[in-house]
Amino acid sequence: MNLNEAKIIITGGSSGIGYETAKTLKALGASVLITGRNEERLTNAAKELDLFYFKADAANEDEVKALFDYAVNKLGGLNVLINNAGVGHFASLTETSVAHFQKQWEVNTKGVFLAGREAAKHFITAKYGNIINIGSTAAVRGFESGTGYAASKFAVSGMTESWRAELRPYNIRVAQVNPSEVFTDFIQRTGLERKNTEYKLKAKHIAQAIVSVLSLDDIGFIPSLEVWSTNPNRN
Repeated sequence: MNLNEAKIIITGGSSGIGYETAKTLKALGASVLITGRNEERLTNAAKELDLFYFKADAANEDEVKALFDYAVNKLGGLNVLINNAGVGHFASLTETSVAHFQKQWEVNTKGVFLAGREAAKHFITAKYGNIINIGSTAAVRGFESGTGYAASKFAVSGMTESWRAELRPYNIRVAQVNPSEVFTDFIQRTGLERKNTEYKLKAKHIAQAIVSVLSLDDIGFIPSLEVWSTNPNRN
């Protein structure tokens, strides 16, 4: 698509991948609105990037509906959703609590579903749109201590494939970008060890991948894209 004509919602847009993607797309001429739960981070990011924002919990149905009403009004329409909001908790199977398992499902799976459903309503009417779900390499293969996180991300892969089959007749492109480990504040919030960060992917690299998926001519689309660090464990 022509990015100068893009009218975009980015969930989880106040930091990390969401922030860098908003920054990159705004610089390329897109109209962007970011959303998230932390109002202070959200307002700071919106001021820094000079774009619209709306505070909403991705897992709250009423707030997500209000988000889309607001975005359509502020942006003068909508043709792109980047489903980026996510949380992570990593523990062995026996140490994984129901609360942590459910929290990941609420944000990573239910939140993606809610935003995708509301976007699809607008896109079907317009007979055009783009949905990019930010998954993870954990959306295609499990790993030690990843029970809750991988389960929530595998579900995103299932939804993405279902939406792709359902929405293609309306000229709606549905893609999934699956990053491997990315050095952002997400890692710090999960408590994972931060090492060899010089050689790890950064948020800007995933933003570049998202732009590549989105900017492809509308005659084609990229169903899924995995992004890996070339050699993250070098000495």
